[in-house]
Amino acid sequence: METILHFQDDSSNKFWKINVTGTAYIVTFGKAGTTGTVRSKKFESAGECRQEAERLIQSKLKKGYRPGRSSLQMIKKSGMTEAVFWSIFEQAKTKGDEQEEQLEWLVDHLAKKPVQDIIKFDEIFSRYFVRSYTSHLWAAAFIIMGGCSDDSFDYFRAWLLYQGKEVYEAAIRDPESLIPSLKKLEENDEIPQFEDLTYIGALAFEEKTGQDDNSFYELYDQIVLESVVEPNIVLDWDEDDEEGLMLRFPKLWERYGENPLEC
Repeated sequence: METILHFQDDSSNKFWKINVTGTAYIVTFGKAGTTGTVRSKKFESAGECRQEAERLIQSKLKKGYRPGRSSLQMIKKSGMTEAVFWSIFEQAKTKGDEQEEQLEWLVDHLAKKPVQDIIKFDEIFSRYFVRSYTSHLWAAAFIIMGGCSDDSFDYFRAWLLYQGKEVYEAAIRDPESLIPSLKKLEENDEIPQFEDLTYIGALAFEEKTGQDDNSFYELYDQIVLESVVEPNIVLDWDEDDEEGLMLRFPKLWERYGENPLEC
């Protein structure tokens, strides 16, 4: 159930929208033509949720709000496109020599954006993140780092995303294309992992709103109705089969098989 209300007088032109789904609702409100501010609330039952939503609607009508036009006319869409998503990573890499400095800029930059943009950024990140969850790439990460647990593979894939779309897409096709990027890490005695990037949406949300990561992920699940989930994959390689790994990725094995990038 979605209800859109509009209020306009000599000094105001604003919207208020409520979307009820099961036991939760999302309220979006603000000046017409903006993305607005988002609030959400969960209830014990769907009936209780609908009752509270109706109470809020009646309250707004008493204050002079009237049924509004289409949300497309009143509410600005999120400006977080895929192009903007990738450009933010490129900007971040110019904001300091250390990963921590760049992360600090990323969080601050995203925190200045509307909550909808933060969630959209995290949604785009999640789609690319899940797409990289493959046995093939995991085997490459295992060679590069001389071992790769579930968590390490998460942090490796976050690092891969941070390298930019061109490097990411090339690595999905052929992980050995990462060697030039890995050489840069060797020079600085670093490893291909970026753990904190996996929490980037929650970190920006917390800085913006003061609310914790549980609040972020609850709101994310309410707004992003088709969230992506990592598939169950079966590894088609054996960590003890050095010959098999060497045959699969001869260039990576030659460079890192005996000298992996380790912490």
